Amino acid sequence: MTKRALISVSDKTNIVEFAKGLEKHGFEVISTGGTYTHLKNNGVSCISIEDVTHFPEILEGRVKTLHPKIHGGLLSKRGNELHNKHVAENNIEYIDLVCVNLYPFEATVKKEGVSEEEIIENIDIGGPTMVRSAAKNHEYVGIVVNPDHYDEILTMLKEHGELTKDYRFGLAKEAFAHTAAYDVAIANYMSG
Repeated sequence: MTKRALISVSDKTNIVEFAKGLEKHGFEVISTGGTYTHLKNNGVSCISIEDVTHFPEILEGRVKTLHPKIHGGLLSKRGNELHNKHVAENNIEYIDLVCVNLYPFEATVKKEGVSEEEIIENIDIGGPTMVRSAAKNHEYVGIVVNPDHYDEILTMLKEHGELTKDYRFGLAKEAFAHTAAYDVAIANYMSG
């Protein structure tokens, strides 16, 4: 069975090397918007999110990953009879690894002369939702929110063929801390 990774990043540091490493370890790469274009332009054979969801990106990019084909693939418990039934009935494929970093909200707020509209558009919705789905289901899914982990993940895949359960749990803890800090930054901004 092919493993699948979903990559959607604002910070594209080392993402091409990471995606190529995942491909080398048998992963099919799914990607979104600007990340998809960046990966494709740099020789990564990735699939656009629209080819998975069979639904276009809409509302100026506000809705692209908020879809059952994505979250079903992230949240399904492998080996659970009911989940397997629902996945099969709805033609959902598992997603085994998610690599997401969020819209740069704090950096946007700090920009000189930034408009309220630009600040609001830099409140990420789909990213934190994918992060939380993957982190909740860390028993089966790896969630990467920090580019500093790319090399160690590729090393672990080379040595073990998968991410260990303890490692996935550590990534999940970091992911929940990441989304919590992101929400605090937004709440602080809105509180003035």
